[in-house]
Amino acid sequence: MTPKIGIIYSTVDGQTLKICNKLKEVLQQNNQEIDLISIDDFNEDITKYSKLVIGASIRYGVHNPKIIEFINTNKEKLDAIKTAFFSVNLVARKPEKSNPDTNPYVVKFFKTIDWKPTIVKVFAGKLDYKKYSFFDRKMIQLIMWMTKGPTNIDAEIEYTNWEKVNEFGLELIKLQ
Repeated sequence: MTPKIGIIYSTVDGQTLKICNKLKEVLQQNNQEIDLISIDDFNEDITKYSKLVIGASIRYGVHNPKIIEFINTNKEKLDAIKTAFFSVNLVARKPEKSNPDTNPYVVKFFKTIDWKPTIVKVFAGKLDYKKYSFFDRKMIQLIMWMTKGPTNIDAEIEYTNWEKVNEFGLELIKLQ
């Protein structure tokens, strides 16, 4: 049986899925077999994977509760295989907050759960005010104002470093 990599994701506005699709592309180019599944649809047996990647975005300071529940429920199985976790958030647009040890959301996340993946990454997301509901737009604008980010409602800025995503995909291949 060919070792298979599972990628489970949670996305709000689609950037985490876009990152997952890039990972899938890199992995498939290197002859890896991949399952890409939303946390909302995941009902597989984790043990069928040699490696499992979990990607989750932040909205209002927290990751999707389904991701946390999944990790807590499956901790023993996750600990038995190679795993990776990545967070997608706009705070990571700042270089000093783009590492797992310095990103406040990732630091907070790992203080609330009892799981240590083999690899942890953080990627900057995409800011697209036009895509947000009125309430989300106002809240994100306020957060951006407080963090000295762009507040122009016409702003559409993709902060994701695609080379960093590509390197992560290659790191996953080497993971034994």
